[in-house]
Amino acid sequence: MLHVCMITSEFPPKSAGTGNYVHNISRKLVEKGHKVSLITRGSANKTRETAVDGIKVFRVPFLPIYPFHVSLHGMLVNRLVKLLEPELTLVHLHIPFPPLVKTSLPIVTTVHSNMKIELDEHERWSPHSVAERLQSIIEYRLEVEVLKSSDRITAVSRSAALELRKYGLDPGEIVVIGNGVEERIFCPNRNKTYAKRYVLYAGRLDFGKGLFDLMKCAKLVCDAHRDVEFVVAGNGPLLGKLVEEARRIGLQDKVTFWGQAKRDDLIRLYQNATIQVISSHYEAMPTVLLEAMSCGLPVVATAVGGNSEVVSSGVNGLLVPSRAPEEMARAISQLLDDDVLRKKIGRAARETVEGFYTLDKISERVLDCYRSVI
Repeated sequence: MLHVCMITSEFPPKSAGTGNYVHNISRKLVEKGHKVSLITRGSANKTRETAVDGIKVFRVPFLPIYPFHVSLHGMLVNRLVKLLEPELTLVHLHIPFPPLVKTSLPIVTTVHSNMKIELDEHERWSPHSVAERLQSIIEYRLEVEVLKSSDRITAVSRSAALELRKYGLDPGEIVVIGNGVEERIFCPNRNKTYAKRYVLYAGRLDFGKGLFDLMKCAKLVCDAHRDVEFVVAGNGPLLGKLVEEARRIGLQDKVTFWGQAKRDDLIRLYQNATIQVISSHYEAMPTVLLEAMSCGLPVVATAVGGNSEVVSSGVNGLLVPSRAPEEMARAISQLLDDDVLRKKIGRAARETVEGFYTLDKISERVLDCYRSVI
């Protein structure tokens, strides 16, 4: 039996893709008979210990004193790791925003995204202030130190591994583990409970997600298909601007902004949707792609990062160029107009997840990685 110390900046209930990934893998490790102690950010108060799905969760104080918040939090994390160290087998860090952990235990680090890529995309839309630039420099240097201190580095996709060249690393030495989904929960529902046809976007409303491309695409699709609507499920800094943009182009009655969906609601949204769209300019390995495919939902996705590693265009989804809303609209219209193709692609999408991207398969790859360093 292994005892793993997971360290992540995100964990449910306040979490995004990385937090959900860590939660799911940790839960699977516990199911397989291992122990997981998970350290994440808490409030400004003292460390709080709880149990979630058999995982011992420590929420360590986090003080938002920018740009030194990660380093200050790291001091408290290291103090806790020292206390837990005698009973631990290894430490598993998750980038972005990991603390630098000083321990004699083996360290595995998983890269979900990296500061350099995120900065480039953010800068394209909103130039950084002096404080933000300083913060990004500090966090980038911290990521470099974390990667140097790791005994094994893993990535959620080949594209994420290739990006680590910018950190002076050899992608050939990175273990690509991938992302996974609980296929028994995210599954097709043949009895749809929502009569109208809608195209679903699920994810954070943030820079790099191509959301203004999505609005242009929605306008083209809705003008050509009067019975089709769009549902945007998620929250983030661009929500207000997107609502304003939908109103400006006359889509206020065609685009529903759902907000952050709870898991059961999100599953129903997938199961009742006609098509899932992923409009991102950058992705490592989006969980929402795998969740939608697991539900048998045909996906139209931009040909970036991990999207291109999962989707074989015309077989289990459709790929379109990034920043090309007209081509995205054409692909969506093709599926809306062809029931046979849509159903065929949905079935193939489900088979892809069952064959390669279940949480059981991904957690076994994680365990293989652990065994290689202990």
